[in-house]
This record gives sequence, structure tokens and C-alpha cells, in this order.
Amino acid sequence: MKQAKRFILSFLALALCTIMYAQEAITGNVVDQTGEPVIGATVMEKGTSNGTVTDFDGNFSLKVAAGKTIVFSYIGYQTVELPAANGMKVTMQDDAFSLNEVVVTGYTTQRKADLTGAVSVVSVSELAKQNENNPIKAMQGRVPGMNISADGAPSGAATVRIRGIGTLNNNDPLYIIDGVPTKAGMHELNGNDIESIQVLKDAASASIYGSRAANGVIIITTKKGKEGKIKIDFDASISVQTYAHKMEVLNAKEFGQVMWQGYVNDGLDPNMNGLGYHYDWSYNPQGMPVLNGITMNKYLDPAGTTPAADTDWFKETTRTGLIQQYNVSLSSGSEKSSSFFSVGYYGNKGIIKQSDFSRISARINTEYKLLKVKDLDVITVGEHFTLNRTSEVIAPGGFLENVLQFNPSLPVRTINGDYAGPVGGYPDRENPLARLDRNADNRYTYWRLFGDAYIDINPLKDFHIRSSFGLDYSQKEQRIFQYPITEGTVANPINGVEAKQEHWTKWMWNAIATYNLEKGKHRGDAMVGMEINREDDKWFSGKKYDYAVLNPDYMWPDAGVGEAEAFGNGGGYTLVSFFGKVNYTYDDKYMASFTIRHDGSSRFGKNHRYGTFPSISAGWRINQEKFLKDVSWIDNLKLRASWGQTGNQEIDNIARYTLYVSNYGEAGFGGQSYGTSYDIAGTNGGQQLPSGFKRNQLGNDDLKWETTTQTNLGLDFGLFRNALYGSFEWYYKKTKDILVYMPGIGVMGEGSSQWINAGEMKNTGVEFNIGYRGEIGKLSYDVTGNFGTYRNEITKIPETLAANGTFGGNGVKSVIGHPMGAQVGYVYDGIFKSQAEIDNHATQNGAGLGRIRWKDLNNDGVINEADQDWIYSPVPDFTWGLNIYLQYKDFDFTMFWQGVQGVDVISDLKKETDLWSGLNITNLNKGRRLLEAWSPANPGSNIPAVSTMDNNNEKRVSTYFVENGSYAKLRTIQLGYNFPKSICEKIHLSRLRMYLSAQNLLTIKSKNFTGVDPENANFGYPIPLNITFGLNVSF
Repeated sequence: MKQAKRFILSFLALALCTIMYAQEAITGNVVDQTGEPVIGATVMEKGTSNGTVTDFDGNFSLKVAAGKTIVFSYIGYQTVELPAANGMKVTMQDDAFSLNEVVVTGYTTQRKADLTGAVSVVSVSELAKQNENNPIKAMQGRVPGMNISADGAPSGAATVRIRGIGTLNNNDPLYIIDGVPTKAGMHELNGNDIESIQVLKDAASASIYGSRAANGVIIITTKKGKEGKIKIDFDASISVQTYAHKMEVLNAKEFGQVMWQGYVNDGLDPNMNGLGYHYDWSYNPQGMPVLNGITMNKYLDPAGTTPAADTDWFKETTRTGLIQQYNVSLSSGSEKSSSFFSVGYYGNKGIIKQSDFSRISARINTEYKLLKVKDLDVITVGEHFTLNRTSEVIAPGGFLENVLQFNPSLPVRTINGDYAGPVGGYPDRENPLARLDRNADNRYTYWRLFGDAYIDINPLKDFHIRSSFGLDYSQKEQRIFQYPITEGTVANPINGVEAKQEHWTKWMWNAIATYNLEKGKHRGDAMVGMEINREDDKWFSGKKYDYAVLNPDYMWPDAGVGEAEAFGNGGGYTLVSFFGKVNYTYDDKYMASFTIRHDGSSRFGKNHRYGTFPSISAGWRINQEKFLKDVSWIDNLKLRASWGQTGNQEIDNIARYTLYVSNYGEAGFGGQSYGTSYDIAGTNGGQQLPSGFKRNQLGNDDLKWETTTQTNLGLDFGLFRNALYGSFEWYYKKTKDILVYMPGIGVMGEGSSQWINAGEMKNTGVEFNIGYRGEIGKLSYDVTGNFGTYRNEITKIPETLAANGTFGGNGVKSVIGHPMGAQVGYVYDGIFKSQAEIDNHATQNGAGLGRIRWKDLNNDGVINEADQDWIYSPVPDFTWGLNIYLQYKDFDFTMFWQGVQGVDVISDLKKETDLWSGLNITNLNKGRRLLEAWSPANPGSNIPAVSTMDNNNEKRVSTYFVENGSYAKLRTIQLGYNFPKSICEKIHLSRLRMYLSAQNLLTIKSKNFTGVDPENANFGYPIPLNITFGLNVSF
């Protein structure tokens, strides 16, 4: 800790170094375009921290060296740079950024002020401060209505939901990167290459993407070269990561204490435990059992090779992680061309041993103006392409649960140096450290080539024809090793390896014509286009058993001498689209937009292959009206309204077909089935499948699109020179004809399962974001916050699915009228603490002292299935984010908080921290909460008494395991220092910045939450605490 303090103090001391010059005082006055004084404007000597602010009359005085440049700035005004002179008269103009800022909205760009849909623009510079591999994960808490969930796995993969759950199928949004659509992982791309990110949330903004836009659209634009001299940027950071929160589990002695209590509570002899524990115990004068001492056998196995131990399995299997990031980019531009080139490396050695992720990336974006006639760039060509190689070793599935369960009495290794495992009465779990070692070679390598090439023809002023060809090709290679398990009673001599390849090829071609018109107070644009998308996926693998040498260099399928297996599959689909859009603005006051898209997909039946998705929206900038024109403190006040439809086609490529599968060689799985001779050609007497095939799925030529209809009302505002700014959204979203896979029923015959359109769902929600920015002397600040809430409800679904628990309800009640994923269960009513409580309660099988008491909801005097109710909803009350940015002279400071309020989590972890027999497997290790379980000596506890049996079925779904998952997290805190320009110039740099930051430094959670991390409530990869030091250099 002392070293860390010294490092921080040294960093701050270095950052405070400045160079002083001989100076002379100059004076001046700053006014706006109306002649009114600008109060509090910042007056700075360029490239230094030497500055002042204007007084109430707009006057200033500053000591500055002759010939230097003075920078005048103030929120809401354009920055002015002038050479230093005495008696300066400076006029500052209103900053029209709110009118002229351009955003990408789908195939085209549009002024932000003209938007009539719900579009969120994300600050890429703020995302970069979180040092996340995945830029989408870094957006967590920054966009209202956008929920992102992820654990701490090194790859940074995340699940994104925009405006809640909108379908019973795939709810992932569509990503558009430089015009190319994809739904693949963003963690495979280099976030340092990103210039801008826009999130299209309502139908009016997203419907231009039609059948794939029902879950929202995220548009990403990468960097390009800018006109001027060559610029080189180098960014580097290194992070150490450790547990932010850790499970508390029993050590060997505590395990023995709890086990003793369980045996005693059940009236059993604890010295019959079979694990090598020996207890000295007795009864006190009050008749209560007392544990006097615990001893253990020196060796746990008869052979004397496994000594008793006290192993901290979390310590043995985890480490201090390390993250390294390095990025170099080169950009340049001229009137005729621009280019951007970058290479990057990201490496993350996770906090679980042997787990890691790495990415090497290269990007090239170029544009060339090949033909210019007068003022028209008639022909422009360009491309955006990136090549990425990622590699990862994923921690074994359920690994943290394995670590929790493995008994601390077992050592890491036997006296022979082999990995120790369960012996005698110890449960059949693999040694966690051995499991990591056996998994270490299961590395995958993933190559991804992504980008597009385009031509833009501009034959007439304001008229463009653009055609693009995009490619998203991915290839994944992996060998999955099965090494022999050598430890204890779980030993298994089988060895083998599966060599697997997967290929995804997605390409698209489009042609788009756009025309922009501006005449007087009228401004508009129109666009028409067509697009073809094709996707082909295939995978194949071969597996071989029995290798003479257990070494990855040797273990290829050819070298195995045992049984061989082969697998493989493939598929694809085509999407053909026609679309158009018209935008119109009158006098920067009234705006309207109309969009239509017509999509045809090979995934749907021949009767409904095409779908049409329209939208219409309007806006009214109220502050431009005469009755508000003279209200100087209102800079922007815009009402928006939109209605539109989007679609969803996320089903199997072969969902519409009748499928047949071979049924040979199944004697070991219920007997040989010879199937039926099916008429595969669809005509009597036509081509038939031979005997031995069976039908697996019914086709459906009437299968059609899901359609989501959304209404959105919005308000944008900017007040006090846009110092106070924000927006408000309300939406209603209804999805019908939801695609569901309907299980077959016996009366329909064999293989009668079928894809059908049969569900409906609705979402309503509110989103709000607000910000305030300003300057106090040399301190500038920008504080932004956002809030989002929504309600989800399944309104229609086939009764068979509604009642069987597939989408909620646990098979007890119909999920209709409730959110997707809602659960039904029993209501916890405390612990039986006396015989009188047992006698006065409803009849409950398994009732006893220290046992959980269930509520008799229907008051019939019996606890049974009828006493269940809705106890869990996955929908939070609201989500929020708060970002604070401060800049003082050359220092900058950022603090970002993110949180979720009023959300339920189901704690599977609690079954292993509160119940000794929660999994019906004896002698697994447990959490330390069991030390506080109810007993006659601890009658005030509300944790069930320890028992070796679960006669009360306490692991049933109940409110005992539903906890408040609300949290507030300090996601990022960062202090940076920008070296003065005078220093940078001396070392031939245009920019030099150093920073120190921490991620996930603090979590505030409900005092009633018993788990480790409410964001990652069970056994996901731990979300680590990161400490980062970074450097940004520009040449």
C-alpha cells in the first residue's frame, strides 16, 4: 500500500510540472453577437494552463508572452483563437452544434437536430476510459433503455437488450459496422478503431433495416483519415485484476463443525461420517450437545497416499490477472484521398488460472476521389476492412461451483505428487486444479475478416449513387482434449481428442441512390435502395480415442488407435430487400420522415415469404416559434412522435421444412425403430425415403415474420446556452405472430413438432437522460445521468406452452399476463422455532424444529402445490447511470456509476451456502453461512438447521432463494494528466497524456443480499477489480 501511495504521489508531482515564461499583462472584453457581455468565459494561453475568466462586464486581464495565441471558450459558444494583443475586442458566436451535428441513422447521415426518432449517441471517448475489450460491454449504464449483462470472463462477451425482451426467440440487436450488418460478437473487433456509435431504439429510426430490426440497431462507424499531415497515435495500458468479491466457504475445521451439527441434529452418531473426522463431544447440564474437539486421520485413504489437509481451493485456482493493451494508428488525408491504418493487441490473463483471451487486429480504411469535375467529386471509391485473430481458453463450465463443493480436507496432491481426488466417503468431484490443467489445451483460434468496399458516383449536385459489397467471414478452429482423469474415485482412463472447424460466411451487396434538396426554408432528402444478404454456415469435426502419447503435438486424429467418430452440419439463408426513406424539414421548425422496407427471406414459407415494414415520424422544434423565439434561455425544445413496424426472422434456416432423420442403430436407446416409408417428393408414388427414417418436424408453408409495432413519444431540450440538456422518451411496443416451436402431441403422429406463429408480447417504458455542463474559473465540468424503466408482458401464447414452464410459470401457472421468465413458487414464512409453532401451522410434510415454514396461501390447512404464487420477475424497477467529468487546467477526472434497482435474482448459490443437503449429495463443501444456522444453541437464526436429509424439500422454488439484486457500482474512476503543449513540442509530440484508473472499485448492494455479487449472482466468471495505468501519445 505504501508503494502504491508513493507511485500516485510521484505521478501527481510529475503532472504538476510546468514551464514559466516572461510575461506581460493584456486586457480585453468578450461579448456575444448581440453585444451582451459573456460572463465567466475561459481565456487561456493556448497549450498551457495559464488562464483566467471574464468578469460580470466581460472584461479580462491576463499575463501572457508576446506573440502567443489566446483561446476563448464558453459553453454554448464557438471557441475563438486570436493572437495576444492589448485591448482585445472578442465576439463569440452561438455554437450551432445542436443543429449541425451529424449522426448515422441507416444507410445515410442526418443532422441531429432533424431527428424525429429515438436515437442515442454514445460518447466513444467515455467508453475508452473503461478499458473494456468489448466496446458494447462498456456501454453498460450509458444508454437509457439499453440493458447489458456480462460476467468477468476475459473475452468480455456481453448480452444486450434494447427496450427489454421483445420476443420469445433471439433478442439480440442488429449491429451495422460501416454499413455491413452482423450479429456476431463485438469483442472480436478493436474498439480503438471506432469513431462513433449510435443506438436506434424505436421503429421510426430502425425500420430502415426491416426484418432484423425489432430488437433495435446499433450503428458503429470506424475512423478515417482526416485532411492534414500524417498523424500517429499510440495508446497503451496495463491492468492488474483481482477479486472484487469472493465466495466465503468452509475451511476443513469449519466443515467438520457443521457436519457434526448436522449429524447431532438428526440424532445420528457424527463419528460414523466416513471422512476421517473424529469428534469429542458431550451434552451439557441443559441437555444440549457440545463439541469439545475435532481430530482427523493423518491419511484419508487406506493406502496412506492422501494426507488430510486444509486446502483453500479458491486460492489454489485463482491468481492476480493481467491485462495488456497496445494500439498504434496512422492517419492522413488530402483533398483527393484519406487513409487510416491501425494495429492492436489485447491480452487478458483472467483471475481463474489457465483462462485467457487475446486478440490481434489490423484495420485499413481508405477513400480515393478518382474523378472531379468542377466542384463535384464524381467518382469516389473506398473500403473499410479489418482482420482479427482471437484466441481463448475458457474456464471449464460450472467451475466456481466445483471449487466451492470440493472438500477442503483433500490436499492438492498426494504424497506421490499426483493430483489428489475423492477417496472413501468423499463425493465424486474432480480436483479443481487438475481440472484446470486438463482444460488448458482446449484453446480455440478464431479468425475474422470484416469490412466492405464501395463506390460513390455523384453525377449531379446533391445526387449520389452508392454501391457496396460487404463481407463478414469467420473461421474457428479448436481441438477439444479429453485427458484421463487420474485422481481418486473419479478416475477415468479414457482419452481422446475432437478436432473441430466452424465457418461462417456472410456477404451483402447493396445499391442506394440519395438526393438532397435545400431551397429557402425547405430542406429534404430522399433515398431508395436494394440489398441482398446471404449467410452460409458449416461445421465439421472428427474425434478419435486412445492415444499412446498424451501430448497436444501428437494428439491429432490420425494418431489415435481407438474408435473414430465424425460429425458435421451446415445451412444458410438469403434475404432480399427493397427500401426507401424521405425526410423533410421546414424552417428548422417542422420535421417529418417516412420509411418503408420490403424484405423477402428464404426462412419463411412460400405463402408469406415477403414482409413490409413501414414507419412515419414527425418533430416540432417549439423554440423556433414566435412565442418562444425571444426566450433566450431556451436553445432547443423539440417534440417528437413516431409509429412504425419492424420484423424478426431469427429462427432455424430449415424451420419451414418437414424434416426426416435416420433411425438406424438405436438398439441401445430403446430398441430398433424401422420408421415409415415417407413420400419426400410430396406426391403419391413419388420419391420415397427408405425404411429406417422417421419424421422429426412438420413443415409449415404459412410461416411468416414476427412483426413488432412501436409507438414513441419524445422530447429533446437544451437550456441556458445548452448547458442543461437531455431528452425524454415514452414507448409502447407490441409484438405479434411470435415464432414458437410447438412440441408435437401424440394424436398428430410421430414427429409432429412444428414452427408456428402463435405468440404476442408487449413492452411499455420510459427513458430519460439529462446533463449539465459549465465552467467555474479554470474548472470545466459535465455531469450526465440517465434512467430507464420498462414493463414486459406475454399477452398470448398457445396454452400448452403457457402452462409447461418453457417461458415462465414453472409448469404450475400460465405465464400469460406476466413477464417472460417469471417464476412461481412457495412463500417462505420463517423457521419453525418451537413445537407450538409446528402444531399451530398448517399440515406440512417435513415440518420440524429449525425447518423452513411455508405460507398456507389458500388457508386450507395443508401445504401443497396449491400454495404457490408468482414470486420472481426478471424485470427491474429501473436502471440508471451517472457520469461525472471534470477538467482543471491539464488534469481530467472521470467517475462513472451504474446501477439496477428493484430487480429479483434467484440465488442458486444460496442452496449451497444455507442448505447442507440442498443438492441431495452428501459431504460437498458449503458456504460459511451454515456456521450461523439455527440450532437449540442459536435459536435466533433464520438459516435452516443443518441436516443430512432434506425431508422438508427445502430446495424447492421459493422466496427463500429470491433476493433483492439491486446494486450501484463505481464502474470507472480515472485521473488523467495532459502534458502542456510546450513540453510536448520539445519532445516532438502533439499530445502526451497519462492516466490512472480503477474499474469496479466499489459495489453498494442490498443489506439483505446474501450472495457475492448481485450483478453476477451465482457461478458466473467473477467480475474483477481492475487497476489500470495508461498512456496516450500522438505524433
